[in-house]
Amino acid sequence: MRWDDFRRSDNVEDRRGSGGFGGSGGRIPGGRGGLGIGGLIVIGLIAWATGINPAVLIGGAEILMGGKDSGYSQQQQPAPAGKQAAPNDQIGQFAAVVLAQTEDVWTDIFKAQGATYQDPGMVLFSGATRSACGTAQSAMGPFYCPLDEKVYLDTSFFQEMKQRFKAPGDFAAAYVIAHEVGHHVENQIGLLAKVQAEQRRVSRSEANALSVRVELMADCLAGVWAHHADAQWQILEKGDVEEALNAASAIGDDTLQKQSQGYVVRDSFTHGSSAQRVKWFRTGLDSGSMNKCNTFQGSI
Repeated sequence: MRWDDFRRSDNVEDRRGSGGFGGSGGRIPGGRGGLGIGGLIVIGLIAWATGINPAVLIGGAEILMGGKDSGYSQQQQPAPAGKQAAPNDQIGQFAAVVLAQTEDVWTDIFKAQGATYQDPGMVLFSGATRSACGTAQSAMGPFYCPLDEKVYLDTSFFQEMKQRFKAPGDFAAAYVIAHEVGHHVENQIGLLAKVQAEQRRVSRSEANALSVRVELMADCLAGVWAHHADAQWQILEKGDVEEALNAASAIGDDTLQKQSQGYVVRDSFTHGSSAQRVKWFRTGLDSGSMNKCNTFQGSI
């Protein structure tokens, strides 16, 4: 993947090496909603009432680590100070470039729909840190917090992808970041709050099924980003698409359950099967259309 000669985002806070994360907190049942501009973005995209418990907003990664506690702080505590600028190290700069490209792509897409895209922040950390959604830990993997509209990323996760999950490559790592930004897009169009409200009303298995649709939509939105980023900056090199598809397959619920327990329990899926994740990322990549990412219409 070509990335080192492109703009770095300024919306990156580097807390790596800050040495601690402060107090812990209790649980609250959910987070706030999006920005209420969904109808302007994709007509009918959120016609099906949905929402999401912030605990299931942890993107493709937390399930890899065994579903660690993702409770949310009852009282938002101030986060530790970090460097607010593009980091100097290679992996930090890579993350800043991918975030910058998502900013540019989604700004243009929202503008074409008569709406304004609000850039998310990105916090790079090591070990653990605080978020408005509670403690962020490395074991949770990358995740998006809708309460402060930031993506949290321990950059050591990319090494974990390579070594443990056999999903190496720059574009595979970019897919992970773009997936979390996809949750921010869902938040911006008001989808997440609707899913959360619906999850409170239905059974556990039905709530899980809603979570799957949210996650697959984020996969599709990551593909939309990749489509437009390549069209504008020619970022893709030979083998890059295969890297991302391999990563999507590696973090499917069925693949991970087989690895961890030897059998599959479909009702417990929260992110989608390997085949579903590959399908929806490919849908966004091939079409470049947000309209194609409506996972809440029909079967998935």
